[in-house]
Amino acid sequence: MKNALKIASLMLFAVAFVFVFGGCPGQQAGEDPVVRIGIHQPLTGASEVSGNLQLRGMQLAHELFPYVYVGRVRHRVELFIADNESNRYVAPRVVERLIDEDRVHLILGTASSPLAIPGAAVARDREIPIIAASATNPLVTLGNPWSFRVCFIDPFQGTVMANFAFHHVGARTAAIVQDSLSEYSLGLSRFFLDNFQRLGGRVLTMVNYNTGDRDFTEQLTAVKALNPDVIFAPGVVADSAHIIVQARQLGIAAPFLGGDTWDVGAFLSIGGDYVEGAAFSTMFSEEFDETPEVQQFLSEFRSRWPGESVAATTALGYDAYIVALDAIRRAGSLDPHRIREALVTANVPGVTGTTTFDENRDGIKPAFVKYVHDGQFRFLTLVEP
Repeated sequence: MKNALKIASLMLFAVAFVFVFGGCPGQQAGEDPVVRIGIHQPLTGASEVSGNLQLRGMQLAHELFPYVYVGRVRHRVELFIADNESNRYVAPRVVERLIDEDRVHLILGTASSPLAIPGAAVARDREIPIIAASATNPLVTLGNPWSFRVCFIDPFQGTVMANFAFHHVGARTAAIVQDSLSEYSLGLSRFFLDNFQRLGGRVLTMVNYNTGDRDFTEQLTAVKALNPDVIFAPGVVADSAHIIVQARQLGIAAPFLGGDTWDVGAFLSIGGDYVEGAAFSTMFSEEFDETPEVQQFLSEFRSRWPGESVAATTALGYDAYIVALDAIRRAGSLDPHRIREALVTANVPGVTGTTTFDENRDGIKPAFVKYVHDGQFRFLTLVEP
């Protein structure tokens, strides 16, 4: 009976989405007017792992829900995908092309705060709504009425991991290893520092590296000499994994903590046994599959990529697309101003929770804390905002 109810619930959910978003595979795509959605992601370069996984989520959502009603007219959704090359100077030019040449009505992306910030500035100047999926630095949306995000932000994430370090790990001293070129790493490090010290802990040192570095001997030797109880090292997945590998090879035994960028399979494949025990905050867990939205998403994902774990960035990319379609439907128009107004009042059940926005257009979402155990990501605890 329980399985029958679950199947019935999924069928009702699918029918509801067909009605709301207009999915109807029987009609020829050429008969429909087009909604043009731009996507800018780091598909190459330092953040390419997260970017490609996030794009996968957006494309999966588009495959499932390729239509949306604008007023009473069904529109086909067309995606315009651009690579920002993990480069903060390329990102704004890519957004310009999506708006000026591809004439998109709305933009999704990107997977990295240093890329999202300049891209969102262009969207603001052109007055086109832009929805970030996993860019967590407060500057992505601050003072920009055209910029939204479906994830939580670094002040919350930093507080979660500072509390985890102090109360769960029992740490009273910490070292911070931060990427001096990344707003994500710098911001998250600052919020961890402030909250860890507020709890009564001491940060013994903050050492810097640059995105893409591969030799961290100097920084880690300095950390080792201070023997901290815990090391906080948020950064892009490859950099963070290499830092932990080299730390263990130098004999550093302190637990490593990080942020949501670690929640991808590459962290495990690069780090191997060295990242065992590493813990991080993230925005999705496959273990929380009680809602129809999550059940459908997992079913569709696993049918396409059997045996793969779902990265949080993929789930967030999926939700960003769903939120975009909901806003277009409720706006009843392709006027960017009306779409923006609809986004402000979003209340959309999704894979990472129900997306609503606060006064800064930041997603109000819980944080999942995971850790690496026996070479796999395991859920540890859930922290509500």
